[in-house]
Amino acid sequence: MVLGLLLSGCSGTKTADSVMTSASSQCGGQTMENRFIVQWEDGSFSVESGKSKDEFRDSFVTQNLALIKHVDADQKIQLPNQNDLRVNATADVGALATGTLNWGPAMIQASALWSKNIKGDGIAVAVIDGMVDVTNTQLRPNILINPNEIPNNGIDDDNNGYIDDVYGIQVNAGTNDPTKNKHGSHVAGTIAADSTVGPVQGVAPRAKIIPAQFIDNDGGGSVGDGIIAMNYAATRGAKIMNMSWGGSPCIPNLQAAMNSLSNQGVLLITASGNEGENVDYTPSYPSAFNLYNQINVAASTIDDFMIYFSNFGQKSVHVAAPGVDIYSTVPGNQVESMSGTSMASPMTAGAAALLWSAFPTATAQQVKQALLKGVDVTAGHEFQVSTHGRINVNKSYTILKSMLGL
Repeated sequence: MVLGLLLSGCSGTKTADSVMTSASSQCGGQTMENRFIVQWEDGSFSVESGKSKDEFRDSFVTQNLALIKHVDADQKIQLPNQNDLRVNATADVGALATGTLNWGPAMIQASALWSKNIKGDGIAVAVIDGMVDVTNTQLRPNILINPNEIPNNGIDDDNNGYIDDVYGIQVNAGTNDPTKNKHGSHVAGTIAADSTVGPVQGVAPRAKIIPAQFIDNDGGGSVGDGIIAMNYAATRGAKIMNMSWGGSPCIPNLQAAMNSLSNQGVLLITASGNEGENVDYTPSYPSAFNLYNQINVAASTIDDFMIYFSNFGQKSVHVAAPGVDIYSTVPGNQVESMSGTSMASPMTAGAAALLWSAFPTATAQQVKQALLKGVDVTAGHEFQVSTHGRINVNKSYTILKSMLGL
């Protein structure tokens, strides 16, 4: 069950207590006692601090009551566990030239679109995650530059609230340690690594990446910072957002923020999680929100079976995508293998970018439906997801073209 947004009481009278009524405690999670996510009546969100819930209610909420719609205590989140060791594959690139290195894009038939010169041009994909190494040779050409910001001058030149956000933002995250913080760079490479300057083949090698970091070196972050990162990416023009993280409590403001983005026509791609559970019955968020313009992704193997650790669900998970032994970019111009639904999600985000670049007038819902209807379903390999299949972007291209009457 997805809990809806709780507003005022039955009488319709808004009070400081009513806007702070939260279902978070019913959903688990680690509450951050001094941080609060505020949804304002104008639809915007902010993260505010207070000494305690009572102090925050009596001061900040009471003073701003007319402008506030809902308040949640912020919650900690964590990147999904990686179920396989990360293997430094740099020395093995030559040996892997037979196809193992880039087996994921091959499995979903991305090359059929590349041969038509469909490579993700004009589509911005936000990586809502840990740090993205914008100096990486294969990533740098595809980082979406903010043209209204002057780098390294310590000034918010475009007055968007962020200083020096030339290459994206870092929301409340500590100093980046490239030896620990590899997840975001790996995700970004799966989506859009430029294979003309390195060994990794991104699914959409000419799409643009918007780095929106809220995950720290230890793999942790907060829901509130994730919301800020998402909304920032939307202002930068992201059409697709990849969220390879989960385990969040079902706090109403997270659902409200993602639902707002969905209603704006942003396509939200989420990782189903790595616990091997049926999330129809043991939901994990944000994957289980099942929003109108959301695709929730399970992980498949090179043999086209669902991997044992992938979460699944006939209602809450939509498709499978390659997510085991996925080689991609990491800091220091290295290549490493990772496994998890965190890898399957960006494979799907890249596929969506290909489709949208081929048909720019399509809606997020049309791109979603084309991906869902275009899956490969192989006898004996049926996946425990709503479509029973693994994405095939070439088939989805044909379906989307037909949907648009072209």
